[in-house]
Amino acid sequence: MTLEELHALFLEHPTICTDTRKITENCLFFALKGPNFNGNAFAQEALKKGAAYAIIDEESFAGDRCIVFDDVLNTLQQLAQFHRKQSKAKILSLTGSNGKTTTKELINAVLSKKYRTVATKGNLNNHIGVPLTLLSIQNDTEIAIVEMGANHQGEIELLSSIAQPDFGYITNFGKAHLEGFGGVEGVIRGKSELYDHLMADNKFIFLNADDPIQKEKLQHYTKKIGFSTSDPTYYNIQYLGANPYVSIQVEGMPIQTQLIGTYNFTNCCAAILMGKYFNVPMEAIKQALEHYSPQNNRSQILSKNGYDIVLDAYNANPTSMKAALENFVLMAADKKALILGDMFELGNTAKEEHQTIADMVEKFQFDQAYLVGENFHATETSLPTFPSFDDLKKYLQRNPLEKGAVLIKGSRGMALERVLDLL
Repeated sequence: MTLEELHALFLEHPTICTDTRKITENCLFFALKGPNFNGNAFAQEALKKGAAYAIIDEESFAGDRCIVFDDVLNTLQQLAQFHRKQSKAKILSLTGSNGKTTTKELINAVLSKKYRTVATKGNLNNHIGVPLTLLSIQNDTEIAIVEMGANHQGEIELLSSIAQPDFGYITNFGKAHLEGFGGVEGVIRGKSELYDHLMADNKFIFLNADDPIQKEKLQHYTKKIGFSTSDPTYYNIQYLGANPYVSIQVEGMPIQTQLIGTYNFTNCCAAILMGKYFNVPMEAIKQALEHYSPQNNRSQILSKNGYDIVLDAYNANPTSMKAALENFVLMAADKKALILGDMFELGNTAKEEHQTIADMVEKFQFDQAYLVGENFHATETSLPTFPSFDDLKKYLQRNPLEKGAVLIKGSRGMALERVLDLL
């Protein structure tokens, strides 16, 4: 079967499934492989559960309604690229070290006020998630917002080649996935692969003109538009504060968001800038930002049993951890406690980066502060540290946190949202 024939089949069955636990009637099942599983072995199960066809790459698993290709993952990516080329939708891609998913959600909230949009679901932003997002584009889709994640060189280049974006934005360059990228300079090179792709095709770039790295990299590129709090040559957006929620002023109009932290200001600015570029009315932009509420353990504010909880347990790296701490210091509260979990994928910088955060926490002198995980436990600090969550759990069961504001932040693997059950 050719790629064109597969695409025709996809148009008849426009739902892709890669997990037999989530099979829907008449979907196409793509038998992907992973380190610990072989999707080919589940093809017959998928068909029995209602899949119309199974796309496989091992002849030994072939049967009725099985279509064999050389490589299922490559076929999924090629199909997504082909579908994207057939679509009239504009593709807006974004990447960055921090804030990708929140920024994507904000952009979608703003642009959907005027356009029919699709956007990456959750953070399905890798070599599988990006193709699935592209394949969710329908005939009436006008703009697709595609989030791109990476932890190694070359990944953004691959995703860009699949998505072929018309527009692009990089949230920031921070200390994330340092192990895979090979340090901060590696992060900058890796994330900038989106810039490289866009500039090679003379496509449009949005930028934060207050970020010196972005500004320098794009200084000679003309197809760009940026926002700034101070440079009058760019679109001006003013930061009014965050206590705890971010307040903004643009074109004389105040916007009161439900997002905490100064780090969310630039995420909002990106959405505002793109809304203006795509001629979304300012009142609609304001409404979209004010009604957006963060979910999925991302900078959520929760109230429980006398605690005001800042739950930011979705992910963590040195840059986002530092920003969260600085914001928490400014938060008005009689008592402040924090629970921080290890930051993953830092490679040989892990010891230094965890020590830096531990020192920073000590300097701020919070009422209570607990550090959790093997890396934090190895730091030289006077703060209480715990090698595992279970150790922290036993301690808090005997010594409950004082009522007040609580910051909970750590990498996804730490699953610190479990702390909520202890409050």
